[in-house]
Amino acid sequence: MIAFDLICANGHKFECWFKNGDAYEEQKSNALICCPVCQNRHVEIVLSPVSIRKHAGGKPENVDPQRLLNQIYEYIDKNFEDVGLNFTREAIKMHYGDAEKRNIKGQTLPNEEKILKEEGISFFKIPILKRLDN
Repeated sequence: MIAFDLICANGHKFECWFKNGDAYEEQKSNALICCPVCQNRHVEIVLSPVSIRKHAGGKPENVDPQRLLNQIYEYIDKNFEDVGLNFTREAIKMHYGDAEKRNIKGQTLPNEEKILKEEGISFFKIPILKRLDN
């Protein structure tokens, strides 16, 4: 089980438990998640506080999750080729040796993610979160 902090389009924050990250994505895409305050079904994950240990036995260091996510985005922007909506096509071509292997980023649809999984192609989804300045 995993707990996510969520926020609705009206700014209400709440927590939901899911079997795993895929269960969250499926429920969100089917509009099954709603705000317990206003019943709004437009929800996004809110970054939760993060602690990082630099080495075993070390004291955890609190990290600003928005800053950490921005650093991840910057790394990906510098080191991955953006193939946009062609992500699935490019990943399949690389998997079967029809294209040079390289770091790529892009977008997929849920049915395309299913195809990638069925083909045994590993990929990692990174959420693109809206900035919440309130």
